[in-house]
Amino acid sequence: MPATVSRATLIGLIAILLWSTTVGLLRSVSEAFGATGGAALIYTTTAILLCLTRGLPRPGALPALYLWLGGALFVGYEISLALAIGLASDRSQSLELGMINYLWPCLTIVLAIPFNHQQRFRVWLWPGLLLSLLGIVWVMKGSGSGSPALLWQNMLRNPVAYALAFIAALTWALYNNLTRRFARGANGVTLFFILTALALWLKYALSDHSVPMTFALVPLLEVLFVGLSTAIAYSAWNHGIQQGNLTLLATASYFTPVLSALLGSLWLGLTPPLAFWQGVAMITLGSLICWLATRRL
Repeated sequence: MPATVSRATLIGLIAILLWSTTVGLLRSVSEAFGATGGAALIYTTTAILLCLTRGLPRPGALPALYLWLGGALFVGYEISLALAIGLASDRSQSLELGMINYLWPCLTIVLAIPFNHQQRFRVWLWPGLLLSLLGIVWVMKGSGSGSPALLWQNMLRNPVAYALAFIAALTWALYNNLTRRFARGANGVTLFFILTALALWLKYALSDHSVPMTFALVPLLEVLFVGLSTAIAYSAWNHGIQQGNLTLLATASYFTPVLSALLGSLWLGLTPPLAFWQGVAMITLGSLICWLATRRL
């Protein structure tokens, strides 16, 4: 790759490392401030930090399709992921929902075919996608039998959270490809975070608050850390997917489920069963197969 592309790809890889801390900390913050309140605090912190470091956003400088459709996808992703993890029945389920979100690397590669005219791909692209989906099933089955009926019953116990996790995976894959094609070098991340924070505060104002906000030192430090790492990660990722190697970045992110599961387990004090780790490995391998299927000879 040319030096500029390599540099942009490396910057994008920084985002992958930072995102690996998100699931565990997001759950921890939601336990202190509630699913909506915790997410609103995190994205408000992120938006403020981005405004201080990058300046106030200028909506008029963004291409119209990227501004409206890309912005809607970005806001939808952030809200879906944050609420999915926050609405999990317990910490174990929040880790499981976080892994469902990591279908997005494989989906990004698959959607690059119609969106970004990725003409060259091999037939094993589809087995790679299937393996990633099977990995999600393996993650969800935990220590159980993994029968379709049992998995369906588990999802029905918290259908909103599971639906939001799957929506998050698809929405972020769409955002990546739309940004690559239509952003034309523009970066709307600061504006999109402001809109995300406003949407969450509006939801918070209109909702009943089953979990009151507890402004203790540790949860506030967690909010600050997640806000800061998110601000850095999204700026890095947006630059990477526009100027770097999108296929390589999407595939390199197969490390994220493994790192996220490991760091989340340690932070939340969990010991997932063997089937969980097998599922994470299947998601990872599926993404790698998808990348190999689109790699040029």
